[in-house]
Amino acid sequence: MKFLSLALGAIVAFAPVIAQAHGPTRQKITVTRDVAAEPAEVWAVIGNFQDMSWHPAVHSTDGENDNEIDATRVLTLGAEDGPTISEVLYKYSDTDKKRSYSYRITAVEVDVLPVTNYSSHLTVKPGQDGGSLVEWRGAFYRGYPNNDPPENLNDEAAIAAVKGVYDAGLDALVEKFAAGN
Repeated sequence: MKFLSLALGAIVAFAPVIAQAHGPTRQKITVTRDVAAEPAEVWAVIGNFQDMSWHPAVHSTDGENDNEIDATRVLTLGAEDGPTISEVLYKYSDTDKKRSYSYRITAVEVDVLPVTNYSSHLTVKPGQDGGSLVEWRGAFYRGYPNNDPPENLNDEAAIAAVKGVYDAGLDALVEKFAAGN
């Protein structure tokens, strides 16, 4: 009985320490834009997993297996010899009811994008007043998996970097369709 009391006392005493030592939490972000074009027109630009030329940060895309599940792509950023991000497609829908694809990053250096275990969903829906609503959602962990991350690999840095990627891409789409394709 005495041992049980001591064990329970130790658990209660250390519970706050254990709770604080849990490490990073999964971050989630959703960015949307209204685009002045019908969903089919927008999807024709962004719906091919093998072509991300619509995003201003992407220099080139090299991939395999089109829009099939487990298709892969490597995005080269900025210039021909720029950093790369490798991704795999795990969901794809191209119907009038749902135009969406989901993918995961399989390889990226944290100095390029300060995240780990990243997955994302890109969706085109009919807009409320015509046109389209494009939604880009992501879930990820910060680039530093342990406690006390450096500033460039903390939750805030990860969120800001992913938001920057989404904003740049979606703003480019808005501009493209505002200019008449």
